Amino acid sequence: MVVLYYYANTDGGIVVGTTNRTEYLTGYYTKYGDGACDIEPIMHLYKHQVREMASYLGGVPRRIIEKKPTAGLWEGQTDEDELGITYDRLDRILEDLFDLRIGTLTEEHRRIRAMYEETKHKREMPRSLQ
Repeated sequence: MVVLYYYANTDGGIVVGTTNRTEYLTGYYTKYGDGACDIEPIMHLYKHQVREMASYLGGVPRRIIEKKPTAGLWEGQTDEDELGITYDRLDRILEDLFDLRIGTLTEEHRRIRAMYEETKHKREMPRSLQ
């Protein structure tokens, strides 16, 4: 992010983020890594909506749209393996929790809700002594 901000400052630009709503709500991003930016144009879209938009707009190769997301941290690593749930299922649960606000929660809903609570610090400004 330091390099991106260097070029943004040098060229009078801004850093554009790529965090989507699924990653934001679960905290599945690095706070001052890929989460550091000036604007988040797709943060309101769940992962499945980003794929749908890419298909609709065209120009994005199918192999990219259908590729299993990975942070590339180690060979064979995928986001879904690390999260323990598919993005399609995760999106449905997040929609239940944050859009539909259903009252009856399964164990899976409670696990995802806990993930949200545990990563709340990523969605808040840093604390101050004032």
